[in-house]
Amino acid sequence: MAQEFQDALRKCNNSSTPGPNHVLWKYLKGILTHDKCMTKILNIADTCFNLGYWSFHFKQSISIIIPKPNKSQYNTSKAFCPIVLLNTLSKLIEKVISHHIQFQTVQSTVLHPNQLGEIIQRSTTDAGLFLIHTIHAGWIKHLKMSIVAFDIAQFFPSLNHKILTNIISLAGFDHKVVAFFRNYLTDRYTTYSWNSFLSTPFPASVGVG
Repeated sequence: MAQEFQDALRKCNNSSTPGPNHVLWKYLKGILTHDKCMTKILNIADTCFNLGYWSFHFKQSISIIIPKPNKSQYNTSKAFCPIVLLNTLSKLIEKVISHHIQFQTVQSTVLHPNQLGEIIQRSTTDAGLFLIHTIHAGWIKHLKMSIVAFDIAQFFPSLNHKILTNIISLAGFDHKVVAFFRNYLTDRYTTYSWNSFLSTPFPASVGVG
């Protein structure tokens, strides 16, 4: 388990802006080189998952409002782009949990074989290779190939949490997994930051990610 945390840490960019806890990835990488510190983090992660509980501290975020470049006017919301900054330690634990869940879903064929993107061994490159293979297979049969692409706007922000947890349960995941995500998705808050202005916390229990 400790090795999984180290593997996840290596992929994190040291220059990334930290979240509410103000801890940079490079600091966390240094802290977790110490066995006692790593043990404490492992205990936190195991306890959260076993109890089906995600700490309120981990559910807090900061939403930075950034103006989009080269806009003639900045009087509409479309002229700005919000970037959500999460607690660095919570992101690390989430990365490890996500890796475990992905491995189990691919192994047990819960995901459709044609579902690609941000999944182990199903990257954008894999999607391109699959598409090329399908096209060439059609050409061999003297068929004309066409592609229909759909962009489902706001898919993840509009996911229904109750339906999502029911699907996870029906898919056969352990009750601890279901309980964890049911708690993970609720009671989330974000604070909006714009220049020197910092708002009070607002409810942000919408979508996933």
